[in-house]
Amino acid sequence: MKQPILIAHRGYAKKFPENTLVAFKAALQAGAKCIEFDVQFTKDLVPVVLHDANLKRTTGTNKRIISMKFAQVSEILVNEAQLHPKKFANVGIPTLASVIELFEQWPDSHAFIEIKQEAIDAFGIEKVIKALAKICQPIMERCTLIGYDNLALRCSRAMGFQSIGWILKKYNDESLVIATELAPDVLFCNHTKIPKNATNLWPGPWKWAFYEVTDARHAIELSDMGAAYVETMAIVEMLKSKRLQKHACVEA
Repeated sequence: MKQPILIAHRGYAKKFPENTLVAFKAALQAGAKCIEFDVQFTKDLVPVVLHDANLKRTTGTNKRIISMKFAQVSEILVNEAQLHPKKFANVGIPTLASVIELFEQWPDSHAFIEIKQEAIDAFGIEKVIKALAKICQPIMERCTLIGYDNLALRCSRAMGFQSIGWILKKYNDESLVIATELAPDVLFCNHTKIPKNATNLWPGPWKWAFYEVTDARHAIELSDMGAAYVETMAIVEMLKSKRLQKHACVEA
């Protein structure tokens, strides 16, 4: 038995606007060693940290990110008014470059960078991965590129990424074949996709990471099944969990 490593899902997204510098800083200051965030691309190929293809949910602007140039995007605020009225009124959409600069200030941190499929579909694998690799170079040894597109992940290794993580759409035999061929460093999976009667996870050269987990008991159960990581938007609450602190801390 071991304590799972906690990944801050989009930063401390329970209390701060997701995928923003303030959310990442809050998670790092609280002691998070790993942060997962999402990367989309603007029309003029600037990588920005954003989950949705459309800005409606987090900004109120009903436009697709790939239809806007960065100059336009830089003027939009991510205030998530319904969740955080007025509290974060001046928070903007960060560039990937600004997030990498933040990680440079935290040398013990690790970045899990999810490349969104919309960017790959719009601009192609080569352009997208080259742009990411160039910006991520300062922390390349402590970042993992993750995504659903296994071909893009294969290409990313050839373009400089030392670590990759594949996100499963389904936990089935077909996915196991792909995972075996790809041999990612990490397999990411929504915990709800694991069969209820499962007692062990697929063995392989990878480590397992599960999302979205906000309960310490559940995190321990997943860890006992073989999960190395659990991803949570409630990173501070999970870090402070007495149940997790009491759990065995011996790392594999």
